[in-house]
Amino acid sequence: MPQSPPPLPTMTIGAFSKASRLSPKALRLYDELGLLRPARVDPGTGYRHYAPEQLERARLVAWLRRLGMPLAGIREVAALGPAEAAREVRAFWSRIEAETAARRDLASFLVDHLTGTAIAKETTMTTTLELRYAALSDTGLVRPANQDTAYAGTRVLAVADGFGAGGAPASGAAVEALKHLDDGPLPAGSVLNLLEDAVRGATEAVREVAGPADPRTGTTLTAMVWTGSRLALVHIGDSRAYLLRDGALHRITHDHTLVQSLLDEGRLTPEEATAHPQRTLLAKALTGDAAAPAPDLRLHDALAGDRYLLCSDGLTTVVPEDALRETLATVPDPAEAVRTLVAAATTAGAPDNVSCVVADVVRTA
Repeated sequence: MPQSPPPLPTMTIGAFSKASRLSPKALRLYDELGLLRPARVDPGTGYRHYAPEQLERARLVAWLRRLGMPLAGIREVAALGPAEAAREVRAFWSRIEAETAARRDLASFLVDHLTGTAIAKETTMTTTLELRYAALSDTGLVRPANQDTAYAGTRVLAVADGFGAGGAPASGAAVEALKHLDDGPLPAGSVLNLLEDAVRGATEAVREVAGPADPRTGTTLTAMVWTGSRLALVHIGDSRAYLLRDGALHRITHDHTLVQSLLDEGRLTPEEATAHPQRTLLAKALTGDAAAPAPDLRLHDALAGDRYLLCSDGLTTVVPEDALRETLATVPDPAEAVRTLVAAATTAGAPDNVSCVVADVVRTA
């Protein structure tokens, strides 16, 4: 009669806990969740035993927990092969960095606000800084109509890129909902709340234009509101905002597109992204859909000499960033700068509507 093979060597939960640096309590929880099942459970005592080869998975779980990944995400990552798991970890950390940057800006503002620094800054700087600005929107060479809206006022700068059957009214309605912020001074302490309220109004306005039966109509929105010392940014979609400071161009928005998410996850290279067939597919926008995604909101400190560019993707898809920087750095007048940028898009074929706003932070005294 053939004999049964001897049982594989296992480790007690205490030994496994020490080797994996996961507490017995955590191991019991991960067993209940199906995240890390023991190799064997003693039928008499109920004691859990683990195989030595489970240590690698246990250590991965411990590392991911220290990284701050939620259990649901850990379960998905632990089920993948090394290459796919690495991409998911990279994507998770990209999201954490983006969220941390937004919270850092808010924390900095709150510290200033609570210590009185923000009020002092605004009192000092409101009388010495102002915006000089220009806006221009062009149909381009291919599209039959212009669905973009560009606006620049004393306090409000905005670009919206409409899409769908009602794209032009949608972009116009979104920008119109922000214009009341141009009417009077806006203290930095409340500008984010005011901007958030205005975006809710813009969302409702777009819904009225699109209607619940047409979720394919909508608009992007990238706008900034001037307080006299800071610029509050709201952003959703793939229009962009750039800052030229000390000769260096910085993109201060993150595209809400499928291709950008693939870039963040390491599944595409920047070169592959430029030719991706779905590069214009939006992940977030203002539409008639009842479940409105949250836009990005943050505050930016302004310095004399800063130059801001807000633009639709009709500019950035055909004019490279080094050319944008060259124009912004060498054309001092905002009105001439927007004309030069639109002309560059036209020279490149302008297959889409092109809109841009250029605003300079300048001293008044």
